[in-house]
Amino acid sequence: MVYIAVSCPGAGPDAGEEVLHVSRRVGEMLASEGAIVICGGLGGAMEALAAGVSEGGGVCVGLLPGSTREDAAPDLALAIATGIGEARNALLANAADAMIAIGRSTGTLSEIALALRAGRPVVTLHSWQVEGAREADNPADAVRLALAAA
Repeated sequence: MVYIAVSCPGAGPDAGEEVLHVSRRVGEMLASEGAIVICGGLGGAMEALAAGVSEGGGVCVGLLPGSTREDAAPDLALAIATGIGEARNALLANAADAMIAIGRSTGTLSEIALALRAGRPVVTLHSWQVEGAREADNPADAVRLALAAA
């Protein structure tokens, strides 16, 4: 079984319509490939991702920053309240076999750096261009590259 982390923005200006659409598609595709998906578990693109995974019949695990599950995206199969705030970014970066980074939030940038530092393959989609990460053209390309690297 392969675990794929998906780093994407929460609710706000970084989670525009294109990022929401792409996140949902990536979720659907990862689910159809049987991957376990791990994300930050909140709203915005993370919520769209979890919805896509759920619609695809897959499992999406959310690593929440707070000490309760009340802000968890509704379609998560498992919501883990870490109580460690942004330090959860390091958990996300290390918990999976590869990462797909979507969008250009600063949280996504930090997760890309942490994953690369941990030796995890990173695929970016409409995201930061970082040395060591592979850039994908579309959701299908991102999923293919991440699964192959995992």
